[in-house]
Amino acid sequence: MTVKSTILVVDDEETIREVVRRYLERDGYLVKEAADGYEALRIIQDDNPALIVLDLMLPGIDGLSLTQHLRLDRQIPIIMLTAKSEDSDRIRGLDLGADDYITKPFNPQEVVSRVRAVLRRIEGSKPAPAQQAILAGGIKIDPVARQVEVEGQDITLTAKEFDLLLYFVQNPQQVFTRSQLLAQIWGDELYTDPSTVTVHIRRLREKIESIPGSPEYILTVWGVGYKFAGKK
Repeated sequence: MTVKSTILVVDDEETIREVVRRYLERDGYLVKEAADGYEALRIIQDDNPALIVLDLMLPGIDGLSLTQHLRLDRQIPIIMLTAKSEDSDRIRGLDLGADDYITKPFNPQEVVSRVRAVLRRIEGSKPAPAQQAILAGGIKIDPVARQVEVEGQDITLTAKEFDLLLYFVQNPQQVFTRSQLLAQIWGDELYTDPSTVTVHIRRLREKIESIPGSPEYILTVWGVGYKFAGKK
């Protein structure tokens, strides 16, 4: 089987790492393992994995702190693993820049499916080299370099934030429900909590809107969903 992307699995429980690694390798991925945050940082520096499956509760540097650190200069997709069911943990992780989450205990095949979906979306969002930058009001999006400027200032977005913004800009004035956005951006309505969309919309507004509480770009259509309206 042709080896696919390199996946980093970070969890302090050896059994979990072993099970996830076995399932991912069976699907053709090259897997690296780390038992703590410091080891994960070393592997990220040396191997630059395509995606990280990251437990929140880690010795040394915990998963939330590691996510926050990585988002300072890297946009590697992150799927969180958490043994806690509280919404606050998931939402905090998403706020810090994680792309998806899975709650323990989980079916290892679900991890594989999520990894496939995230990498497929990233690969599918890469445009042809000839595609030009997109201008929408004060926003400039370079789909090739995956860079965004707002009023001439560079803005750092996570992979999901970029995909969400690009989709909105490519479909101006069209209203999307949270389920539609889950299907398009996350590729999964069954496993992903709709609140994930809400968190990403809020986080995106904080980065592109002059006044996030009174948005001019990403508008809420009450009782329906969201739409993108060029800044007037």
